[in-house]
Amino acid sequence: MTDPKIRSQYKVTVGIECHVQLKTKTKLFSAVGNDAREAPPNTLVSHIDFGLPGALPVLNKEAIHLAAKAAFALNTRPQKFCKFDRKHYFYPDLPMGYQITQYDEPIIAGGSVKIEIDGKTMQIGITRAHLEADAGKSTHPAGTDYSLVDLNRAGTPLLEIVSEPDMSSSQEAKAYARELYLLMRYADVSDANLYYGNMRFDVNVSVSKTEQLGTRTETKNLNSFRAVEKAVDYEVNRQIEVLEKGGKITQETRGWDDAKQKTFTQRSKENAEDYRYMPDPDLPPVILDDAYIKNVENEMPPLPHDYRQMFKTMDIDAQVIEDIIAVPATAQTVLRIFNASNPAHARRVAFWLMQPQTDDVSKAETENKASDEALITLSQMVAENKLSSTAAKEVLTELLTNGGDPGGIAAGKNLLQLSDEGEIAKIVEQVIKDNAQAAQDVKNGEMKAIGFLVGQVMKLSQGKANPQLAQELIKKQLDL
Repeated sequence: MTDPKIRSQYKVTVGIECHVQLKTKTKLFSAVGNDAREAPPNTLVSHIDFGLPGALPVLNKEAIHLAAKAAFALNTRPQKFCKFDRKHYFYPDLPMGYQITQYDEPIIAGGSVKIEIDGKTMQIGITRAHLEADAGKSTHPAGTDYSLVDLNRAGTPLLEIVSEPDMSSSQEAKAYARELYLLMRYADVSDANLYYGNMRFDVNVSVSKTEQLGTRTETKNLNSFRAVEKAVDYEVNRQIEVLEKGGKITQETRGWDDAKQKTFTQRSKENAEDYRYMPDPDLPPVILDDAYIKNVENEMPPLPHDYRQMFKTMDIDAQVIEDIIAVPATAQTVLRIFNASNPAHARRVAFWLMQPQTDDVSKAETENKASDEALITLSQMVAENKLSSTAAKEVLTELLTNGGDPGGIAAGKNLLQLSDEGEIAKIVEQVIKDNAQAAQDVKNGEMKAIGFLVGQVMKLSQGKANPQLAQELIKKQLDL
């Protein structure tokens, strides 16, 4: 860890390039399945992915549609004109010898992402976002002297979102990565599953004692918000240490070793001219008219900011709001219940469904089989004291797993709360009779003893008595 006094002398600059896998059914230029998560190697491939002579790419129009939605999520609009280029480099997992991408005319130019740090809002600029076809995947089996190439990912549609170098700390980088993830999820552009690499972050870091930017390094293929944060911290400390010892920073591509929590050198960083970009002669430009762009704008769903504003009206703490919106399906359920019933029911359901945030991978989102009507009914039962909060959670577990009717589930599990005043009065009378000393203590002003008596009522009623009503009846029978 660098001495804080030394670190304070350096200006830290961070920019992030994020590769987002678009949720199309097929690849960007070939009619092959786009979901390679569980597929055996080289089973989702075509002659186009292999780069066979004469193979011509055919653009997937849904990729354009999703990229246009991403533009609005990034607080801008898609470009009316964009084109595809060839980026030349040679690697075993790139059979064509070039990658089809967008260079000087991308589908998204500009934009911004708002993040909140320590209660303050800041805006991170977006330089551009361009469509490109992913390369394949090389693996290097341990203990062998060969590599294997899997082309299942070759041709997968990616949207590469390039930020401005507007971040100056690891906390800001982490917050930006998380917000970008949420924007792509809520806009329904990508599944953004970090574990499966649907969203990967390349982090550029430089340090300098002057206003002039220092030499940057790029740490590639980070797949968690925590990794983004830790990689920035490590690179800042490493670069400052090198400079303090009189060394120079090498512009290079680095990898992240999650086990060791450190970056490592991979290769020297190429410049744009090294790739010999040229317009792709096999693909015509893409031209979007005003009507197309307006239709995309009209179909945009609520985004994270919209949910935050709505949840604030429900008197929910800001951190709890972030826990709720971390899982889009949960936030969407709460919003529907808010619109169909009232804020009290929506708030109760929100607390039932929310999960603590995790930084490591995309949240494990289990299927929710409870209907909105069932959740509202369950909340109503709690509000009317028909169920205790503990019993409600037991019913909720059953609802989420198997669906069904809350009333029927509660009755079947013998969880319905007893709120009949006459019945509870009889139980209270018996408890006072059996616990005369505790009853006398309450009469003498020792109100702690009333909790004991309520507990005895709950025990005698097998947990069914309404505890609030039981306490009122105890006071009434003791003339308090």
